[in-house]
Amino acid sequence: MNLTSLYPVLMTTDVATTARFYRTHFDFEVTFESDWYVSLKRGTHELAVLDATHPTIPEGFRGSPAGGLLLNLEVDDVDAVHARLVDAGLTPALPLRSEDFGQRHAIFAGPDGVLIDVITPIPPTGEFADQFSESALAETRRGDDA
Repeated sequence: MNLTSLYPVLMTTDVATTARFYRTHFDFEVTFESDWYVSLKRGTHELAVLDATHPTIPEGFRGSPAGGLLLNLEVDDVDAVHARLVDAGLTPALPLRSEDFGQRHAIFAGPDGVLIDVITPIPPTGEFADQFSESALAETRRGDDA
């Protein structure tokens, strides 16, 4: 199998509002737009939004918007992104903080209950450093030097 693409499709009750949220706050651009589906792209990263009641969804699964989903967005400077989002009126569901397991992050709630975890990797501390592979730990350290 040759995998050519992989991206999340968020089922929502309000396609326009959800797509606008990702365009406004996370700089995604529209590559396809209809009243029931919007395809978004930012560089090589893709995200789509789909009306949860659309007939393309199997009947037993229609009407259930995306929930229980944590969408991770790794960025170069989480402090700057956090400040921009708060200035734009978003309230963090989890305040900006550094975690011993190797992340500085804040979590924001998007439309229909999707959580967006904005992350900058930082070096892990204590027992967590031992749980990373050598290559992953080296990558985290390189990011800290930037």
